[in-house]
Amino acid sequence: MTTQKKPPIRLAIIGTGGMANVHAERFREIRGCQLVAACDINRERAGEFAKRHSIPQAFEDAASLLAGVDCDAVSIVTPDSLHKPLAIECLQAGKHVLCEKPLALNAQDAHEMLAAARAARVVHAVNFTYRGLPCIQAAVRMVQRGDLGEVRHVEASYLQAWLVSKAWGDWRTTPAWLWRLSKKHGSAGVLGDVGVHIVDFATFPTGPIREVFCRLKAFPKAPRNRIGEYRLDANDSAVLNVEFSSGALGIIHTSRWVGGHANRLALKIAGTEGTLAMDTDWGGDVLRVCRGKNLETGTWKEMRYKAVPTVFQRFIAAIRSGGTAEPDFARGAEIQRILDASFESDARHLPVRV
Repeated sequence: MTTQKKPPIRLAIIGTGGMANVHAERFREIRGCQLVAACDINRERAGEFAKRHSIPQAFEDAASLLAGVDCDAVSIVTPDSLHKPLAIECLQAGKHVLCEKPLALNAQDAHEMLAAARAARVVHAVNFTYRGLPCIQAAVRMVQRGDLGEVRHVEASYLQAWLVSKAWGDWRTTPAWLWRLSKKHGSAGVLGDVGVHIVDFATFPTGPIREVFCRLKAFPKAPRNRIGEYRLDANDSAVLNVEFSSGALGIIHTSRWVGGHANRLALKIAGTEGTLAMDTDWGGDVLRVCRGKNLETGTWKEMRYKAVPTVFQRFIAAIRSGGTAEPDFARGAEIQRILDASFESDARHLPVRV
């Protein structure tokens, strides 16, 4: 008896900036996934990207791509303001869609994208990349099993150093970094850029946030806080005091001013029967736990976990199985509601219900 070989999942990448290279590399590693097209408003850049990743076709707009190539799915890696129109265009064409984070500019747009995805009955996912860390998946299992008892306190942070160092290049002379500091250029600051990851990271094991009190701040970085066409007014530090639906309290914070941490996520969850902690500076497979008898001595036990599927792998697997991919657009919309409430809280100087 012979087994019929499954046809490849044909995927196109829309947007060919820096992060798109990661998408291309991760999808190419997946058996049965075939990169068939690249798209960018800069046709020359699209062509160079396609050549670099051995992609056969390049286009300069999504309509041309959808009409000109036979594909099953698209990966959207564009500036945030283009996520909604491009995703809906592709969904209405019947394509499965993986979209970069944040899903949209606001919760209303995110819910419209979710409605379009459900109407199309296709697989939809948001690239919260840190879902692929074994430690966070292990933490979810521990909390759900009740290993920590009732959760009482959560501490989460995402810290970067690129405003105080040149670890990732000189942001003062690089448009790829400068736009992230400018509202006019579409940035929602550190909260919208990487804060979205730590909000997902913190709530994935512990559940929804009920209320948030947020402070955002953009610190002076240049004369008149401007470099060329870039007004440096997007927040570069964010602190969220939150109450979870469970009643637990927590603090979630993120900043680009933290020297010594090029790109560090950390999470601590404390319950009535134990505490767990993770820190990407220890490695993404490490989880430290203090529970049971060890609570009396403050002794931590370190555990390591095997690799888990990436968002990219889960997306392709869901297309093959006809199932759902996590995190999906519903999760993206949930996180966007928290971000919207955070911006409102900062503007009003008051706690805001999510």
